[in-house]
Amino acid sequence: MSGARGCHITTSGYHHGNLRRAIIDAALEAIGENGPTGWSLRGLARRAGVSHAAPIHHFRDKTGLLTAIAAEGYELFADALERAADDFLEVGVAYVRFAITHRPYVLVMFRPELYRADDPQVAAARERAAAVLRSGARALAPDAAQERAFTLGAWSAVHGFAELWLNGALAESVEGEAESLARTMLQAIFLRGSRDGAS
Repeated sequence: MSGARGCHITTSGYHHGNLRRAIIDAALEAIGENGPTGWSLRGLARRAGVSHAAPIHHFRDKTGLLTAIAAEGYELFADALERAADDFLEVGVAYVRFAITHRPYVLVMFRPELYRADDPQVAAARERAAAVLRSGARALAPDAAQERAFTLGAWSAVHGFAELWLNGALAESVEGEAESLARTMLQAIFLRGSRDGAS
């Protein structure tokens, strides 16, 4: 796997300014292979081809590195949702697309016990993403009292769909197309739900 920002991992030739990126990209590879906790900083340094001290120098500890990954993940996530913000169903599709194509980030982002959830960069990016979901739910909800329910319903639907897809639990996971199926699912759930609530 190449890094999320297109930085290919090599074992030599890093300049000092590239070390931080190299370590993050190596961590994303390790997370994709072994989950968010199944690796060590020393092993990560070997993977990235950097000194054993480099991860500690740049991130202090494993929690610091996972915090950086969560912050970057939420920024990319918020960007993806904001690009689709004019159409709430497409926000849901963008969520599924992100969860499938940025799996290592997602494995960290939704495990706040692994990183410093109160980190300002994490909190700001997470709030950007949440604001898109809240805005879309507000537009679909029949009334203000149901806005939170619609937000939770949308979040649960798209996150759960992505998990089922990635785990191969859906028959369509073999030959289907995730985005079109997610779009159909969301239309069935939320467009009908909003019409029923308004009737």
